[in-house]
Order: sequence, then C-alpha cells, then structure tokens
Amino acid sequence: MRGMEFMMGMENDPLIATIHHLMDFPEEVEKVVSTPARAYVRDRKAMASTPADVKEVPGALVFEIDMPGAKTGEIKVQVEDDHTLVVSGERRRAEDKEAKYQRMERRMGKFMRKFPLPEDANLEAITACFQEGVLTVRVEKKPPPEPKKAKTIEVKVGGSSEG
Repeated sequence: MRGMEFMMGMENDPLIATIHHLMDFPEEVEKVVSTPARAYVRDRKAMASTPADVKEVPGALVFEIDMPGAKTGEIKVQVEDDHTLVVSGERRRAEDKEAKYQRMERRMGKFMRKFPLPEDANLEAITACFQEGVLTVRVEKKPPPEPKKAKTIEVKVGGSSEG
C-alpha cells in the first residue's frame, strides 16, 4: 500500500490518535510553524474526520455530511474550478474555564470535504440544508440535451446546384 491508503484505515488506532493529538497546535502556534507538509496533514485529517454519504437520485446528486456540533454560520459550501464541491468550516468547543476535562474525544477544529461533480451538474441549482447535525447538499443535474433533428435538404428537379 502507498502512504495515504495505508493511513486512511488507521484513524482509530491509539498510536495514530496520539500522533494527531501531538500535532494539534493552537491556531496562534499553527500560523508560526505552518509548512506545506503540516498543511497537507491538517487537510487530510480534516477530510478523514468528516464522514459523508453521496447518493444519486433521479435528476440530482445528494451529499449528506455529518457535522455534529457545528453551527450554520461555521459551515461554508462552495464550488471550486466549476467541478469540485467543497464543504468546509470549523467546530469550536465552548469555553468552560471551570471545567477540567477528563477525556476529550469529540473532534473540534477545522473540517473539509471535497467532492468531484459530474459534467452534467447544474451549478446554478445547488441547495444546502443543515438539520440535526447533518448537512444535506443537493446538486441538480442538467437535463440531457435534446437530440438534434436531421435537417432536410430540398432536392430540385433539373438544373445544377451552382448559382
């Protein structure tokens, strides 16, 4: 297996979870030590921790993305390069200065998913609805083009086709 395929099945491994925890820096530190490799790891982690279902229904594609704890103002739905649906945002933990956490398992921080869109996706007919921790994005499909009718050429009797 290559690197990322190998890693994709290991999100629940305690060793990997510890490494991810050690790599989680506060946002202020992240800005100082940010490198392309760290950004790649951060983006891959954000994508792996955002489960989604994609289904095709008559006339549309429907994306259902789990986002427990997110608020609608923290979710962004965009189309990049006319063919990629991008869902991103950030989950924030409510600050409780009196609490001392015994365990922190709920994923907080940035999340992102990218989905390729088919050629027949109607980019003008995309809707998004957030309800009970699930974002549903519906991308309507353009109707198939109508077949062109054959053009009939009148055949004249006698004479030439010139002038």
